Amino acid sequence: MIKIWAIALNTFREAVRDKILYSLLFFALLMIGSSVLIAELIIGEYGKIIRDIGLAAISIFGLLIAVFVGIGLIYKEIERKTIYTIASKPVPRWQFLVGKYFGLLGTLATEVAIMAVAYVLVLNGIGAGTTSAMLPAIWLTFMELAVVTAIAILFGSFTSPVLSALFTVGLTLIGKMSEELVLLGQRSESGAVRFLMDTVYKVLPDLSRFDLRTQASYGLEVEWEYVAYATGYGAAYAAALLVLASIIFRFRDFK
Repeated sequence: MIKIWAIALNTFREAVRDKILYSLLFFALLMIGSSVLIAELIIGEYGKIIRDIGLAAISIFGLLIAVFVGIGLIYKEIERKTIYTIASKPVPRWQFLVGKYFGLLGTLATEVAIMAVAYVLVLNGIGAGTTSAMLPAIWLTFMELAVVTAIAILFGSFTSPVLSALFTVGLTLIGKMSEELVLLGQRSESGAVRFLMDTVYKVLPDLSRFDLRTQASYGLEVEWEYVAYATGYGAAYAAALLVLASIIFRFRDFK
């Protein structure tokens, strides 16, 4: 565990120095702040619109950080040839991979916390107020990022950054539309299509489980049993992805 945390700490330090991370964080905070102006231009429930835009900003920019920083974690080590030094030391490859994952997860936790604080300050500053579902919504957004980060690590363990980005973004989009895919399959008259859509739903990550934006925006109640279930689902899926990534990374040839 000491080796894992050492790698995680080093990864965290490298990630917070990444310029793309600060750029994305800046635009996220800008979008959260400008939500007040956007809400003024839209006819509807003022507070609801601002809450919805703020949560969307945290989710979107968090996903961008997870994807574009996550896919480069392993590639940078290979490009700088530091992976050869690490491979020559008594550090199992799976520990290296898990350490990288937790380092980026710590970075994401910091970014989400900063965006969440800015979000709450904006809401309280304009009198829109927060709702009881706000905290669960932000927490499950973080759990969604944990799964997407594991996806990025998986593809980054055996493909190039470009392909990793394409695969990660594609799988993330499918995960967000998983419920729609099931409904599409149910409406189909073909048994093969229904079976395919059902299999996709069961095998691929269902990221819609982490979306509580509607509840948070409208002030609806959220059962903590559901939050615990979604948290367990995300942790289990991320762990499974890391196990698969570790197996693949173990047999990767760096020559």
